[in-house]
Amino acid sequence: MLAIRIIRGYRTISFEAASLLAGTPPWDLEARALAALYQWRKEAQELGRYPEIREIDDRKSQLRQVIIGEWRERLGQPSAGHAVIAAVRPVMEDWLERRHGTLSYRLTQVITGKGCFGDHLCLIRKEPTPECHHCDGQTVDTALHTLAECPAWVEQRRDLVAAIGVGVLSLDSLIAAIVRSESAWNSAVSFCEQVMLAKETAERDRERFRTLPARQARARARQRRRLRRRRSQNDLRPP
Repeated sequence: MLAIRIIRGYRTISFEAASLLAGTPPWDLEARALAALYQWRKEAQELGRYPEIREIDDRKSQLRQVIIGEWRERLGQPSAGHAVIAAVRPVMEDWLERRHGTLSYRLTQVITGKGCFGDHLCLIRKEPTPECHHCDGQTVDTALHTLAECPAWVEQRRDLVAAIGVGVLSLDSLIAAIVRSESAWNSAVSFCEQVMLAKETAERDRERFRTLPARQARARARQRRRLRRRRSQNDLRPP
């Protein structure tokens, strides 16, 4: 899906959430707007009037506003991606029209909850439990837990809160802050890069530890095969 590639996200992100984050309206709405623009120009030409470029641009802007309005209504009852849509929809126009900030791989993980979090890793069977490995081990590790609660990231969180100027850190307040300010966006990217990189490194270490017996068994099997080949090569007896 194009929207997934734009936001650098996992394929498990819902179509509605990915399209909203990428700023790409559903194609059926885009097609309807293009058809309306074509019909408008056709009718004008049939009357002997050829719209100027400025008129065409104004018409495109009007049709885009219609698209966004219909899109907003459609997002009022999403089938998936509820948390992302609930956070972005109140500032939807600002999100679509902003001129700063691109979604990084790790910022997208924190916004969507699809990434190196215990609940997601457990869902895709890369972790046996959804617990957080960075605090008490009894709390479910979610994107919100990582963003606003986990004591392992208190220093990074303090810097983020000071930079974006929010009282209570949540997905809603984060989106509202970064959409208004480029410096807030950059601070959020920095937080996500530091925290998620540390979580990914820890997850790879756990994965290596869990698979160590199997890797050792494969190494012993390879060693036995090499020894058998060497013995067969040194065996000069006639068949």
